[in-house]
Amino acid sequence: MKLPLAYYGDPILRKKCEDVEVINDEIRQLVKDMIETLIEHNGIGLSAPQVHKSLRIFITAVPKEQDDGSWLPGTLRVFINPEILWVSDIIENRAEGCLSIPKLYSEVDRPSKVKVRATDLEGNVFEEEFTDLEGRCVLHENDHINGVLFIDRIHGKQRKKLEPMLRQVKKKFHK
Repeated sequence: MKLPLAYYGDPILRKKCEDVEVINDEIRQLVKDMIETLIEHNGIGLSAPQVHKSLRIFITAVPKEQDDGSWLPGTLRVFINPEILWVSDIIENRAEGCLSIPKLYSEVDRPSKVKVRATDLEGNVFEEEFTDLEGRCVLHENDHINGVLFIDRIHGKQRKKLEPMLRQVKKKFHK
């Protein structure tokens, strides 16, 4: 079932989420619904607070760019109670967007690599390193479960330019 999105201005997007205590049918259904929602919105990542659940869960499905410039569909990944173990010192600047802030994109500095520990839907703990767009997506979604939005990583004149668009999003979705 496609879930309604939380949009910029919704207080749930600013809350630090709770750990998932047990992976039960309710959590499995939430993840299934999050996957449907991600596909419906043509996204590459989605966190539980973006669908009004204050839980430390996010999913990613980041497409892979090929040498010829074409893209392969991404592998769906589930991260429950993720923990960032390490980030690289090398910072990359790239445009980001967010399903909770429609049609707004801006350059964001993020580490080029990240190592994360999380639990999958079967209850298995895994550690994995992510780079490029996939690493950026993991960091973006991990920010969400800590109440941080990508716009919080933008400062100065660049942030000031976004303010009118942010006000429009709030006005449109929070009447």
